[in-house]
Amino acid sequence: MSRRIVGPFNRVEGDLEVTLDIESGRVRAAFVNSPMYRGFEQILAGKHPLDALVFVPRICGICSVAQSAASAQALAQSMGIQPPQNGRLAANLTLAAENLADHLSHFYLFFMPDFARDGYRDRAWFTDVQARFKAVTGSATADVLPVRAKFMNVMGYLAGRWPHTLSLQPGGSSRPLEEAEKLRLKILLAEFRAFLENTLFGDSLEAVAALDSEAALYAWMEPRAQRADFPRFLNIARDIGLQHMGRATDRFISYGAYSDGTAPLFAAGVWAEEILHKLDIGAIREDVTRSWMAGDAALAPHEGRTQPDPDKADAYSWCKAPRLSGKVVETGALARQMVAGHPLVRDMVNLHGASVTARIVGRMLEFALVLPAMETWLRQILPGDTYCLPSHELEDARGIGLIEAARGALGHWLDVRNGRIHNYQIIAPTTWNFSPRDAVGEPGALEQALVGLEAEEGGDAAPLQVQHVVRSFDPCMVCTVH
Repeated sequence: MSRRIVGPFNRVEGDLEVTLDIESGRVRAAFVNSPMYRGFEQILAGKHPLDALVFVPRICGICSVAQSAASAQALAQSMGIQPPQNGRLAANLTLAAENLADHLSHFYLFFMPDFARDGYRDRAWFTDVQARFKAVTGSATADVLPVRAKFMNVMGYLAGRWPHTLSLQPGGSSRPLEEAEKLRLKILLAEFRAFLENTLFGDSLEAVAALDSEAALYAWMEPRAQRADFPRFLNIARDIGLQHMGRATDRFISYGAYSDGTAPLFAAGVWAEEILHKLDIGAIREDVTRSWMAGDAALAPHEGRTQPDPDKADAYSWCKAPRLSGKVVETGALARQMVAGHPLVRDMVNLHGASVTARIVGRMLEFALVLPAMETWLRQILPGDTYCLPSHELEDARGIGLIEAARGALGHWLDVRNGRIHNYQIIAPTTWNFSPRDAVGEPGALEQALVGLEAEEGGDAAPLQVQHVVRSFDPCMVCTVH
């Protein structure tokens, strides 16, 4: 058996290292290391509660709105505030715009370039894919960057700026829209829809959303595999067997996404043992057994502490190990759609378990499901009505903010005492997915998903299959080590 450390990975937000134990050409065990400590939870201690809205967006430069939304929700719960309808709609639009922009960047700029590597030169699709997706020089880069830049103008109207907006507040959104701005936003959404339908899918969003099985998906793919980018991926995935790579626990968690005040667009819950369960937030614990953090007990987030212990024996990551009822769960777009009950992803996971292919399909489905919802939310906004209720001072209070970022379940736990932040704990999506082993030795989701992959012994490059599995989770390591 040989041991190989791969990393840092390029095209990943933050620092990531993976140690692979390789035997007989396969990964026997994996150890995922988040090697950079940042300490935002310590920074927040002692601050005024509303200061969290300034600090937490700076955890990350690509999903800062998600951090803002979770913090605003935790503060709103602490203050007993229910944002008005316009505020909820504007907040949904702002978070959805960031999430879809993340999905776009991940697919075109982070994930697909790996299929243009020379290791696939003997594949029939290689020449086409290299011309389309090769990093920097592929035609997709030139196509997608202007589209993404224009779509991000949505943030200018809704949030004033991106990243690190301050428009999301406990009482709603501080950025009201005028009628003329609604019209401009409608045009931006229509232009983005045109790109998705013409270039990414080669079909209408409604047709993609209606796909209900793996068989239907591949039948839909066949006539489009040479002219649209998602069908191109599906053709590659089927050829190299990505539907059989990257299975972890097949347990999924979602906090629910995009509430209209009564019900979310995507439901909250846990999918485990092929059954949908109600989400029990009280069952979440953070284990630090193999983390460079002081302590040895698995604590609920409100009781958690972030105290570095860089010399801790047997630790190998700055990432904690969140568990739900003591179990490893996976989060992300696939988890959202599994919990929400989309028939296509349910069928794919039933056939093969969670996989690289299923995770990408989950993300692509969200383009088809969320953009039409954004169009509806925009129509429902009533210029002139209230967007934001005033905040008030807190003395002693607790609050929880649970939202769905592009990468999955993001939670903020706030504890205020004597008017100051006593404790602030965050569990990011990649903390769930890239956690180290826990007290009973169970590996995290990615650590399990890497076992069994092909990996030649010797060398220091990340094997192609390992690259695909890692990127299928779309890690954000700066959020992981917040």
